[in-house]
Amino acid sequence: MKMKIVYVTPSLYWAGGLERVITLKANYLSEQYNYDVYIILTDGKNKKPYFSLSSNLNIINLDINFDDLYGKPLWRRVILYFLKQYIFKRRLTTCLKKLNPDITVSTLRREINFINSIRDGSIKIGEIHVNRINYREFSQEKIPIFLKKLFGKLWMKQLISKIRKLDKFVVLTNEDKHTWNEIDSNKILTIHNPTSFSSLQSSSCEEKRVIAVGRYTYQKGFDLLVEAWKLVVDKHPDWSLHVYGEGNRAELEKRVNELDLNKSFMVNGRTDSIIEKYLESSIFVLSSRYEGFGMVLTEAMSCGVPPVSFACPSGPRDIITHGVDGLLVENGNIHQLAENICILIENEDLRKVMGGNARESVKRFRKEEIMAEWKQLFEELMSSRS
Repeated sequence: MKMKIVYVTPSLYWAGGLERVITLKANYLSEQYNYDVYIILTDGKNKKPYFSLSSNLNIINLDINFDDLYGKPLWRRVILYFLKQYIFKRRLTTCLKKLNPDITVSTLRREINFINSIRDGSIKIGEIHVNRINYREFSQEKIPIFLKKLFGKLWMKQLISKIRKLDKFVVLTNEDKHTWNEIDSNKILTIHNPTSFSSLQSSSCEEKRVIAVGRYTYQKGFDLLVEAWKLVVDKHPDWSLHVYGEGNRAELEKRVNELDLNKSFMVNGRTDSIIEKYLESSIFVLSSRYEGFGMVLTEAMSCGVPPVSFACPSGPRDIITHGVDGLLVENGNIHQLAENICILIENEDLRKVMGGNARESVKRFRKEEIMAEWKQLFEELMSSRS
């Protein structure tokens, strides 16, 4: 009899890391392991999934529409949130009892507040896609700082109480795993994200191009990168840096103009030819203030492009071996970032060696390797219950 797996996540129409990973894993489980896989969504009922879904998958949209809350006054959002949460619990409970899955996987969004109380007979797993420190921030709320800290502390306490009731809790990095001291060590484990693709070709590391990839948000630290690049290009004016991503580029473009970097710092939109862009580049740079994992690092490395990265929480320390397949620098240190980019610019042989090492080391993140870990976990949990 097929193992039945259910994923619960908000939506699939965004081009985010969570959506990409859930799609990749669900596709693989259904196609390679012949599991019966369902994805239960709360939002985006009439929106096309951003990433291609296998025809073997079963998609159920509960049509809760939490996205409707954004942009409304705080007091109204609170009222509507609790109303929608009540509806969500009722519909998800009905759905799970009807499906009767073997395993239900929560992405630790709104369902974590009640999923352990749903008596559908399934094993409950929680998987977190960001690091603990940055999991829930109230930076966008217009409330006093002391209240933000209070809400954050209370919210984390509640979250931990819910995680403790899960059958298993999966984090993305060993670095992040060590921050969850309140969770039983037998309940928590690390399973990294799989690389979203592999390239048959490798960068020559000879082009005078540096690449960065990510959404244009505060998290990705492109405001720090542009300052570092000013230091780099003053020494190496024949090199260029190309950034690719979605989002509002206006602030970054303004700063590029102010620093007179228009000819060397290229601010681009998202591209459907990202593998080609990696292969055209000789250095990858990650300037993020924080990550959940940092899939762009594994993407670049799979193309033989050596990375220079902030040692931000969390991901880069799990992925990069400093001095072997890339370079790690102090998180947020602009001067160190510039200096290490210059080290690779000035040492072509080192670039090529690190690029080759990166291509080899990143093979441990291939989807075949990572999905075998998930299969083992599922089978062990099922075996322990029988």
